[in-house]
Amino acid sequence: MDRVQKAVELFKGGCNCSQAVVCAYSDLFGMDNNSAMRASEGFGGGMGRMRLTCGAVSGMCMLAGLKYGKGIPKDLETRIKVYGTVQKMAKEFEEKNGSVICGDLLGINKPKDTGAVPTERNAEFYKKRPCVGCVEDCARLVEKYLIKTE
Repeated sequence: MDRVQKAVELFKGGCNCSQAVVCAYSDLFGMDNNSAMRASEGFGGGMGRMRLTCGAVSGMCMLAGLKYGKGIPKDLETRIKVYGTVQKMAKEFEEKNGSVICGDLLGINKPKDTGAVPTERNAEFYKKRPCVGCVEDCARLVEKYLIKTE
């Protein structure tokens, strides 16, 4: 199974959008699956289900940091590389999907208190939500910008 499909299957298997993207690739960037699952969990649902930045987009940003970041404070050269890559990926995602904001992608006009309980995953969930496509789009961008580079 290729990693784009792996990300989609992880999402369909119960991972949130951020976990699905991060965990499909984390081993390539030196992060074990359990750490990846834990580190990315809070970004699902647009950051803790607040419908802010799409969790799949946040996941690909985390991977950009793992790929190019060195973890050295004040290393502006590295930060420029990470930020530039994140901006390119986010721009391409937004051009395709209209926004990087979870609430916009879901058709919720204003972020609202949606509570902490995730929506049940069933056929209706997948039919009316663009999340599977967002996970797939972010995984394809990871492939383009982080895997098939240099």
